[in-house]
Amino acid sequence: MASLSAAEVARYHRDGYLIPDYRLGEAWLARMQAALARLLADNPGVRPEKLVSAHIEGNNGEGVRGVADFLALAMHEDIVDLVQGVIGPDIVLWGCHVFCKPAGEGYETPWHQDGHYWPIRPLATCTVWVALEPSLKTNGCLRVIPGSHAERVLHEHLHEDRDDLTLTQRMADGSFDEALAADLELQPGQMSMHDVFMIHGAAANTSGQRRTGVALRYMPATSLFDRTLRPVDGQTGVPVSFATRPLWLLRGRDRTGRNDFVTGHGPRRGAP
Repeated sequence: MASLSAAEVARYHRDGYLIPDYRLGEAWLARMQAALARLLADNPGVRPEKLVSAHIEGNNGEGVRGVADFLALAMHEDIVDLVQGVIGPDIVLWGCHVFCKPAGEGYETPWHQDGHYWPIRPLATCTVWVALEPSLKTNGCLRVIPGSHAERVLHEHLHEDRDDLTLTQRMADGSFDEALAADLELQPGQMSMHDVFMIHGAAANTSGQRRTGVALRYMPATSLFDRTLRPVDGQTGVPVSFATRPLWLLRGRDRTGRNDFVTGHGPRRGAP
């Protein structure tokens, strides 16, 4: 059983992010690297930074043909144990996004806050970002602004009409001090965790080394995934369908009594 130490939990809540001591075993890492190869082969027309809902096998309704191994990763007991340490025992899996930045031309991810994009009320999510390949300053690793989550405030975001960005909403100038940024360098199998209000982004990959991470999204079941909401509808740079996105109650119970764990599940997910 994996768990976060008391010091790690305190660090997560203080800084808004954490690189835990835990890392994936070699067998799991090899399995996920093979799954990545299948995912890329099955989605030749999709930018590899925009492989949303990669955990939903087959045609996922969001423009990507997913691979079931990513769902298995999201349900990995050790990873869910880590998440429980920071959001509690009632855990809903609601998303998985593979960010694969090709060597030499990997898109920038502008500085942003995740909560700006998501229909979760109250806003609460822990993202676990699992490195499948080296994620370094030289190839566009994740960067965060420590402590930027603390006020639980979403800052103004501006839309950028560009086709060379992973996401097209960027924090307005003057919202934060980029000089405070921390680079979350990870080796394959390592992972980081960050809060929904954390200001973060990643530079373009202009190096000769590809960079891939899997963002697994978990919310406490005290929050509602509100399918009627359309945050920044059509302005994200990534096609999403929150109205049909499946949810999984991984642990505990739905404290809201209103989360929908039926929509999005069924045989049509595997259809061509």
